[in-house]
Amino acid sequence: MSAQPYVKRPGSFTNKVLNPTVSWLSRRGISLAGSSVLAVKGRKSGEWRRTPVNPLTHEGEVYLVAARGHVQWTHNMRAAGGGEMFRGKRGRPFTATEVPDAEKPEILRAYLRKWKWEVGAFFEGVGPDSSDEELRSVAERHPVFRLTYTG
Repeated sequence: MSAQPYVKRPGSFTNKVLNPTVSWLSRRGISLAGSSVLAVKGRKSGEWRRTPVNPLTHEGEVYLVAARGHVQWTHNMRAAGGGEMFRGKRGRPFTATEVPDAEKPEILRAYLRKWKWEVGAFFEGVGPDSSDEELRSVAERHPVFRLTYTG
């Protein structure tokens, strides 16, 4: 990974309006195009942190792709090794395994096929029709976790 990991911080509209709205809807069982709420324990505080995410089911596996890069939930996920996924009031516990960059192109392609309308700006011109080489060129900027549900 480069010295300064890629992070595209959300603006105030995302933090104050969009994320709270998506979280509120998800807690009531209403998903926007498959969105859910990720709960993961903070690596320093040990307190549960929640954020809306776009889980991807691809070839029978479930993945979380960090479109905005190495953000807080990715650091917490590495430390905790898992969390809970919410759609409605009940969470599903899972363990998480980080996917190596070499394995990311097909996952990123599938993610962009489904979510480019929302997250395409964070991938700097790379899209679902990009070559494996082009997708590999941005892979280190976008952590990917494979989820295994445990309950």
